[in-house]
Amino acid sequence: MKQASLVLLASFLTTDGIVSLHGQSPEGGAPGKPVEITLGEAIHRAQANAPEFAAAQAESRSAGLDRWTAWSGLLPSAVYHNQGVYSQGVDRKNDGSSPRFISANGVHEYTSQAVINETLGVGTLAEARHANAAAARAAAELEIARRGLTAAVTGLYYGFAAAQSKLSVAERARTEAEDFLSLTSKRETAREAAHADVVKAQLAAQQRGRELSDARLVAEKARLELGVLLFPDPRTPYTVTSEEESPLPTRAEADAQASKNNPELKGALAAMAESNADVLAARAAYLPEINVNYSYGIDAAQFAVNAPDHSSNLGHAAGVTVDLPVWDWLSTQRKVRQSEIRREAVKTALTATQKRLIARLEEAWSEAVAAHDQLGSLDVSVNTAAESLRLTRMRYSEGEATVLEVVDAESAFVGAENAREDGRVRYQVARADLQTLTGNM
Repeated sequence: MKQASLVLLASFLTTDGIVSLHGQSPEGGAPGKPVEITLGEAIHRAQANAPEFAAAQAESRSAGLDRWTAWSGLLPSAVYHNQGVYSQGVDRKNDGSSPRFISANGVHEYTSQAVINETLGVGTLAEARHANAAAARAAAELEIARRGLTAAVTGLYYGFAAAQSKLSVAERARTEAEDFLSLTSKRETAREAAHADVVKAQLAAQQRGRELSDARLVAEKARLELGVLLFPDPRTPYTVTSEEESPLPTRAEADAQASKNNPELKGALAAMAESNADVLAARAAYLPEINVNYSYGIDAAQFAVNAPDHSSNLGHAAGVTVDLPVWDWLSTQRKVRQSEIRREAVKTALTATQKRLIARLEEAWSEAVAAHDQLGSLDVSVNTAAESLRLTRMRYSEGEATVLEVVDAESAFVGAENAREDGRVRYQVARADLQTLTGNM
């Protein structure tokens, strides 16, 4: 009952491009028509659909706005202030113009002034530096998220391509097993082979059928897993295209690019800049803070430019306030010490990031080179296994080989082809990891 409810719910989902269970493709094409996807397009689509990458983008943009806000705090602010105040009067001089409250300047008081304020202090500068470093760290984390997504999409992309190739291998292997079963049956009919050969061929054909079923399942899972990142509806039919392999960079080029374009290192350096700004902000409490204020407008008993006696109500005023820290029970000293302690931890993290970068680059380079060197050997193994299978079947047809030899040759050929596909995926993923690490993808 629960499963039927879920299917019914899925059949009516149409929000944000999710089509019905048997509806038209969200890509706008005919139902069932595959969409051809390149690796670059897959990465672009994944960036638009991955929630983690969207969150990193939002955080980076927000940090950029915070940086602008912090730096604008170093500039003067201006407001146009307007106020009207009425206080109860008291008739002390038979004119009723004296206010009852001694704090009031008059019974009627109107203020309409342009007010400019500027605060000068090291603390404000430290906040701006901290916001600048936070924006740089957020940008580095966005790049880390982009590269991580790129690596994930690359692995899924080539994994799906390999699954499709393995499916083709399984289909061919099943066809060959059925052909061999037919051959053994004919030889048994001609009294050239024992019934045991037919039984062994049947077992081999059944095994190839099960392997084909598993290969279909693996290919479908790989298609759906990648489809989640590519389409509003992961059931959208699509195919991937093979692309020309770019050569590996030299070791010197990889070292230079990794040290220059590594976002983890940039993020660690930005975190160090944040810590330095925090230390500066804590030490700023030892220093005085200056506030400058300038006002121009009216502050009079009439809301007018001129008074009843035709004198001008316009005027200006300026003030400077200097706050000197004297004693805070050593709170500033403790805050400075706290910020310095945190900075030491960030220094340790920066050193660890540098060492991790060296190790990752060494691992990625070694993996890519080893995987590349094995590609030729895997191709040779496939050709050798194919030739061995051909010769073994010829020998069996002539009565010089046993059925076990043919089945073993078939298994060796299938294993060699699958190993070649695994080797290709390993190299593609290792190459993509190296390119991601050096900033070339």
